[in-house]
This record gives sequence, C-alpha cells and structure tokens, in this order.
Amino acid sequence: MRLALILMMLAGPAAAVQPDEVLPDPVMEARAREISRDLRCLVCRNESIDESNAELARDLRLLVRERLVEGDSNTEVLEFVVARYGEYVLLRPMATGSTLLLWIAGPVMLLAGLGTAALYLRRRRGGDQAPVDALTEAERARLDEILKG
Repeated sequence: MRLALILMMLAGPAAAVQPDEVLPDPVMEARAREISRDLRCLVCRNESIDESNAELARDLRLLVRERLVEGDSNTEVLEFVVARYGEYVLLRPMATGSTLLLWIAGPVMLLAGLGTAALYLRRRRGGDQAPVDALTEAERARLDEILKG
C-alpha cells in the first residue's frame, strides 16, 4: 500500500482520482493513469478524465479500472471506451478515415495561404504601372500638363 501511495505522489498534480478509485496493484494503477490521461472528460472537454472532478469523469475512471481488472489490455480498454462514447472521447484522435482529412487540412490551408500571400506580394512588388517609355507622345504631353497644372 505504501508503494501505491508513493507512486501516486510521484504521478504529479493529476489529483482528481479519489482514494477509493485507486487499484491495490501499483502496476495496474499506473496503467489506469496512463489510459486516463488519453481520455477526454465529456463534461469539461479540455481536461483528461484523470484531471477532471466531474462525476462522468469519475465513472469513466472506474470503467477503465474495471476493464483492467477484467484483464483487458490498454488498447482493448481504449477500444471499449471509444466504442461506447465515440472517438471524441480521445484527447488525441486517431489519424484515420475522415479525421485524416482534418489532420491534413490545417497544414494544407497554411501552405495555400502562404503561397497566396507570396504571389500577392510578388505581383505587388513587380509594379502594376507601365514604364514611362511606354507612353505615347500625346499621353506624355497630357501627363506633363496635369503635373504642371
């Protein structure tokens, strides 16, 4: 029991886990903490279930520990929770299928924006004005008249 308490202190400030949730086996508790850090609290949305004090986060922490006690691997526990709550529950969604499009869209849009900006600046610097030599004599005379008057 002392080892479990020492491991909990070394785990850091993720202190939402209540003492009655902690597994007696420190190895399994460490696995539960690792899994919990990757699962999003569906109430808080920007916290893992390991950091959240919400009741639903507690239920998810207990579910993770229950699955570990039943003998599931870390991957099986994550798959079970995702099957039950959807991929949104993952803090770091998998880059597969439709989410792959979302992962790629950001960098592609950034590159497109940088390319557009570079083209705009290049054309702007190139000068849209025709050289003075390209003016006809009548245009040059009219320009001189405007500038003097």
